[in-house]
Amino acid sequence: MKVLFLDRDGVINCDIGYLHEINKAKFVDGIFEFCKYFQDKGFKLIIVTNQSGIGRNYFSEEDFKILSNWMLRKFLEKGIHILDIFYCPHAPEDNCNCRKPKSGLFIDAIRKFQIEIDQSWSIGDNERDITASISAGVKKNILLSNKNHPDTQAMYVLKSLKNINNIF
Repeated sequence: MKVLFLDRDGVINCDIGYLHEINKAKFVDGIFEFCKYFQDKGFKLIIVTNQSGIGRNYFSEEDFKILSNWMLRKFLEKGIHILDIFYCPHAPEDNCNCRKPKSGLFIDAIRKFQIEIDQSWSIGDNERDITASISAGVKKNILLSNKNHPDTQAMYVLKSLKNINNIF
């Protein structure tokens, strides 16, 4: 199976810092069309996200799950199926293997679903997302950013999710 790995904060939802409340959630412009585009090309969709707000006690794991389930329902309403969500609940100082830029979240997903990494893609809004992807063997990747990134490891840098036609 081929997969599109998606970071959450900054790719799926606008990054407001430690999002955990539905009433504060706002989807990134174009995310539904972007995911539908990949889904229509035969990709399964998996979210891989750092959620250090849990480890820092800013919000609970239950808060994260409530918001995640709400997001999944919003995707389903648009005909988009998210296969799974892999998340790191640890604070940076915990030095775990799942927190990006380490590749643990990707490795766990690859093992669980026997993913064809050479056919898969990832998208993130931070270089640590790209580093984690590449470390796991997912070499096709997109950095979503309005800034100039001359030293990025990403294959593509998009200013908007609506620019997917610039890639395929």
